[in-house]
Amino acid sequence: MIKTFGIKKSFGSLQVLKGIDLKIAKGEIVSIVGSSGAGKTTLLQIIGTLSNADSGAVVVNNINTQDLNSKKLARFRNENIGFVFQFHHLLPEFTALENVCIPAYIAKKSKKEAEDKAKELLDFLKISHRLTHKPNELSGGEQQRVAVARALINSPSVILADEPSGNLDSKNKEELHNLFFSLREKLTQTFIIVTHDERLANLSDRIIRMKDGKVEQN
Repeated sequence: MIKTFGIKKSFGSLQVLKGIDLKIAKGEIVSIVGSSGAGKTTLLQIIGTLSNADSGAVVVNNINTQDLNSKKLARFRNENIGFVFQFHHLLPEFTALENVCIPAYIAKKSKKEAEDKAKELLDFLKISHRLTHKPNELSGGEQQRVAVARALINSPSVILADEPSGNLDSKNKEELHNLFFSLREKLTQTFIIVTHDERLANLSDRIIRMKDGKVEQN
């Protein structure tokens, strides 16, 4: 489902990725671990088409993302990839419901279709009672659930998560980890998770260990 071939990336004279080859199957939950500076987040951003590799290729659902121009790439990302970040990145002026709907509006879905799907997701994530609240009225765990719903709104084939439980207490971490697995069971979602949380990594189907810009264990 996702393949990378020879991914290399440098920032100035610093080579961050030194030729990354990966294969990730549909419905697989994979954790990428390694010390800070190993290249984990850079790799995740390249897989998610948020950043360009200097060389190599990323293939998602049999589509080589390097072959897409910027407009087609933005549409591909909106339709196929969901993102969950450590700091949620919810827009403070919008309610939980409105934040979840934004990617659907970008995909030109109707207001009714977007809101119906958003309400369904927020209900599934057990946060429907908070849909009219703005981010500053939500706990950290609630904000992260809203962010997960937003990532799912367009039914993407893959969710990319960068330290998704990094800002959560132990109870909310446990709930978020369980949520990822229930989503995989319900929606056959593929997850690629960058994490320092060994407990989450050990729950995954597979651990990819990175060191100094290379895959040490796959």
